[in-house]
Order: sequence, then C-alpha cells, then structure tokens
Amino acid sequence: MTQITFIDFEKIDIRAGTIIKSELFPEARKPAYKIWVDFGPELGILKTSAQVTHHYTPETLINMRVLGLTNVGTKNIAGFISEFLLLGLEDTQGTIQLVTFNGDVPNGNKLK
Repeated sequence: MTQITFIDFEKIDIRAGTIIKSELFPEARKPAYKIWVDFGPELGILKTSAQVTHHYTPETLINMRVLGLTNVGTKNIAGFISEFLLLGLEDTQGTIQLVTFNGDVPNGNKLK
C-alpha cells in the first residue's frame, strides 16, 4: 500500500451526487452504462462510463445517491468523454457494486 500525506488527501475531491440519467453504452469494449450525476450547483451535472451492468439496470440507477471523484480530469472512452470517476467496490464475484449512501446530504457535498 502506498502512503500519501494529509496534504495529498486534501487534493482528492470526492463529492456526493444523484444519478439523473443512465443508458446502455454499446460502443464500450466491456458491458457498461453511460451515467449522468448531479453534483449540485458548484459542479453541475457530470457524466461518466461505468462497468456496473452485473448488479444494476439503467432504470435502477436513477435517483441513486453515489460518490464520485470529481477532479481526475477527462477520459475519452469509445468516443464518450468521462468527466469523473464513479466510486465502487469489487465484490467476491469480481463485479462492481457502487458506493452509495442514505440521508439528507446535499448534492455536491465534499467527503471529509
């Protein structure tokens, strides 16, 4: 495990958001969805691609409260520009389950 300093940690921008749109991403090499997340008034709506097709459908993702790493820059994935990294954990089957949360947390709040 690589150690980072607290100063490095302060550079990481993980924000709360709500999935507002999700659709199939047939152009991707591996099964994936295109996902749009509302990160509140400061960041607005950002989009990403996620390989979460094992546990979710596009419909079940809508209104899900998620965490995203929002300061990693952009990445072109099969012609789709990903603007953040949706956070998830690998389960025992090797598939991704999203990091979600409940409660009254406004979109855009930063993980502290």
